[in-house]
Amino acid sequence: MEIKLVYLSDLKFNLKIWKKELKFHLNELEKFEKKLEDIASRGLGIDAMAPLEGFQNKLIHEKAVIGKMLQRIRMKRRIIETSDISEEIDGRLRNQQTSLKGDMKIYIKLHYELKEDLMDYFLRWL
Repeated sequence: MEIKLVYLSDLKFNLKIWKKELKFHLNELEKFEKKLEDIASRGLGIDAMAPLEGFQNKLIHEKAVIGKMLQRIRMKRRIIETSDISEEIDGRLRNQQTSLKGDMKIYIKLHYELKEDLMDYFLRWL
């Protein structure tokens, strides 16, 4: 039982950190959108506008992904909060955690790749 409490505590900690990170990224995306709007308002031509539209689409998609990840985190927390402390740790919780952890790793990698591309674009057009 003590091991399960520690395990559930670790899961809650991970979920809390991931939620904060996703919320930070969501805030960051809003700032990127404003910068893209600034560039769009300048009427810089096709060289600036073509990549800008692509970035806007990627930001919309990333916001949707963040929403799905936050939903998964909420669902996972509900499962943890309603789990029976006295029962054995089953593979279900562990497998779901591993899946979410892997998805977060992939998301973070893709987010920072997009961020790097955006920063290069901003350096050129701001």
